[in-house]
Amino acid sequence: MTDLVFCEPTELYNILNQVSKLSRLTEPNYLCLLDVRSRREYDESHVITALRVKKELDAFQPYPVEIIPGKIFLGNFSQACDPQVQKDLKIKAHINISMEVGPFFAGDPDNLLHIQIEDTSDTKIIPFLRHLCHFIEIHLELGSVLLVFSTRGISRSCAVIVAFLMHQNEETLKRSWAYVKKCKNNMRPNWGLVTQLLEWEKIVLGDFVTDISDPMY
Repeated sequence: MTDLVFCEPTELYNILNQVSKLSRLTEPNYLCLLDVRSRREYDESHVITALRVKKELDAFQPYPVEIIPGKIFLGNFSQACDPQVQKDLKIKAHINISMEVGPFFAGDPDNLLHIQIEDTSDTKIIPFLRHLCHFIEIHLELGSVLLVFSTRGISRSCAVIVAFLMHQNEETLKRSWAYVKKCKNNMRPNWGLVTQLLEWEKIVLGDFVTDISDPMY
């Protein structure tokens, strides 16, 4: 039997908010439930149960993952436009790294930084990073909870979070990448953003340290 493993609240929160609708038995965090009903009970109830489960899954809206506990969350455009998500997580400031403009953010220029860039390999993000890091630092000092998001929350917004952690902690791309990957297991910045994160590493640390030829990137 697998050993009991303890984890931090942030890690548990992020695991629960990246639940899959499909069975992933090879994953270490997979929870196996055994059906102990009799054959007759199963035959009578499995259709109703299946319909109920499908309805609940269709209505399920995972929340943004937590990067810095109670301070920075990472999500997608749909989550950023959901008033309930904003209320539950006490979001006060937004960083939108996408082309989309949502009505939810109208009239809030002080608490919104919108960097309109495409998710393409030739997109330039380096010119925005210093201003972006400064925006985050100001709102953290004010005690605001921030949500960083892009269209699907797996490429541009993840790259921005990695860049901020590199800047804030003066650490390598490899270390910041590993941390964000642990928080959000489907992160996948496009290759152009990865190469610019390596450039950002030289700006932050004064030299290239990370080997981005590693398959993990």
